[in-house]
Amino acid sequence: MSPATAGTRRLLLAAAPIILVLAILPWVVEPYQTVLLSYGLVFAIAALGFNLLLGYTGLLSFGHSAYFGVGAYAVAFTVKYLKVGSMELLLLAGILASALVAAVFGLVCVRYTRIFFGILTLALSQVLWSLAFKFFWVTGGTDGLRVPTPTLLGVSIGAGQDKMAFLAHRYYYYVLVLFVAATAVMWVIVHSPFGKALQAIRDNETRAEFVGVQVWHYRWVAFLISGVFTGLAGALWVPLNGLTTPDILVWNFSGEIVFFTVLGGFKTFAGPIVGAVVFNYLKTFAVGYTVYWQMFLGVVLVTLVLALPTGIMGMVARLAQKWSQKWKRTPAP
Repeated sequence: MSPATAGTRRLLLAAAPIILVLAILPWVVEPYQTVLLSYGLVFAIAALGFNLLLGYTGLLSFGHSAYFGVGAYAVAFTVKYLKVGSMELLLLAGILASALVAAVFGLVCVRYTRIFFGILTLALSQVLWSLAFKFFWVTGGTDGLRVPTPTLLGVSIGAGQDKMAFLAHRYYYYVLVLFVAATAVMWVIVHSPFGKALQAIRDNETRAEFVGVQVWHYRWVAFLISGVFTGLAGALWVPLNGLTTPDILVWNFSGEIVFFTVLGGFKTFAGPIVGAVVFNYLKTFAVGYTVYWQMFLGVVLVTLVLALPTGIMGMVARLAQKWSQKWKRTPAP
């Protein structure tokens, strides 16, 4: 059995019980908790896309709020101006819009690395944020654009049905299926020859170029894929929030995406997923606990990052390795 096949088998064995638990949760927890988890899964999709750049390509972006916001606004515009109510068409609009923006921004950004790359991504995202405020008669400005509940697979919310119940059940499972699909696609990407080439570029750009890897082209494709994943997350976020405002384009949200990934462990595949879910719960708790939630959350996150430099999943992997070595050294009775 090849290492890739063995790795896929281990992933399936680990993922199956987790997916089963996620599928059962809406029936055993309060609707609010299910909706909160939906937010976490949506952010996890964005974190997966971001980590393709940071963890596998070695590029730190401070502008991923742009693709999340473009995906969200594409949904809002399609609903308001084209009167489309199908979630599938809205997702397509969000993916296409974010892909277009990521393709254009990528042409500019991937020619640079390190701090120059980060500054460019930040600057371009803030251009979009400024435009969203400038053309407030189109974007709704600070009031935003309200988006009614869409149809899922052609089925609309029932007359008199509670929206919370809709979000906690039907929409939760919709998000869960797309999350599982996105995770599977990303797993295939990072373990494909393309993913291995990205890791070679991350480890030694000069050596990768010497053996024939087209560094600029690979980085641009990774940038595009990363933007599409983040745009998909933005499109899925809209029905949960019910409102799209320019706030999701601001640099603060890009910083949160970075925190997702670093908190969970950007050197592991599952780290960004865990980090996104944990961060979402931490932020929700902090907001409800104190008016100084930003300071509280900052202190907690800095403490966690300092205590767990390899992230949550990095710590789990290290503990599992120690336990495995200890078990192997234990003499048989």
